[in-house]
Order: sequence, then structure tokens, then C-alpha cells
Amino acid sequence: AVMSNMSINAIGKIKKTEQGFAIHLENQYKEGLIGLQGYSHLNIFWWANQMDEPEYRQILVIDKPYTNGPDKIGIFATRSPLRPNPIALTAVFINEIDYKKGILYTPFIDADPDTPVLDIKPYLPSTDIVKDLQVPQWCQHWPTSIEDSANFSWENEFNF
Repeated sequence: AVMSNMSINAIGKIKKTEQGFAIHLENQYKEGLIGLQGYSHLNIFWWANQMDEPEYRQILVIDKPYTNGPDKIGIFATRSPLRPNPIALTAVFINEIDYKKGILYTPFIDADPDTPVLDIKPYLPSTDIVKDLQVPQWCQHWPTSIEDSANFSWENEFNF
């Protein structure tokens, strides 16, 4: 099959606030927020625009990004923003949704201000939680939830 050109449009941008972060949707996408009340977490797909350089898109293997990891690791075995297509995913807690203004407020997202947002989907246990998850031995000591990650010493885990 021949791959066709694709078109992806940002639906909004991430902004920094005094309390954390806000995801500001473009006006034409605000209606898409209808029905999100009651969800505590959402999956935010965003474009790692600060890493969107032609040379970064060519990197498929990187040298020891994780302190306890292998000496070389393929990019698809990482959560690095260096990718053939710099698409990132973060599950976020939602503090509040302003439906009129099209703004979602969250205490944290691992993206820089003005990062383009590509899509939003509800975080659902039936599709997003895996009971019998396995990870490589070198990262088995990592937290098993977003909540536990907040207090984990991540700086000891990376070589960058």
C-alpha cells in the first residue's frame, strides 16, 4: 500500500497558569468538549514541536537514555519526543473545564507552553488500564501510577 500525505491540524495550545496548565482549544473545537463532565482524566495527544526537526525524525536508536537501561535502545522503546512523527501522549487530571471558553485546566502536563494539541480522548479503565502489565527489569522499580510518579525521583532515572 502506498502511504498518502496526511493532514493534521492543531485543535488548541497548552498554556502555563499559576495553578498548573490550561489547554486552550480553538473556537471551532469547543463543542467537542460536550459530555466530558464526570471524567477525572483525559488523554491529551500533542505535537512535540520543539523537537520537530528533520534530523530528529531520522533518529531510530539512542545511546543509554535511562540510567539503568540498555546501552542502546530503539526510539519505539522510549517515550522520547525524538520520533519519526513527534506525537506525544499524556494522561492528565482535569481540575476544571470551561466549556464557554474551551479551556481545560490541569495541574500538570509534560509539554511546554504553546505546544500544539492534536486530540483529546477520555481516559477509560476498559481501554487504558492493563492488569497484567510487564515492563523490562531495568524499569520495574518505576511508579505504577501517575499519582505515584509525582513524588518519584525521576532525575535519577535519565542520562540527559
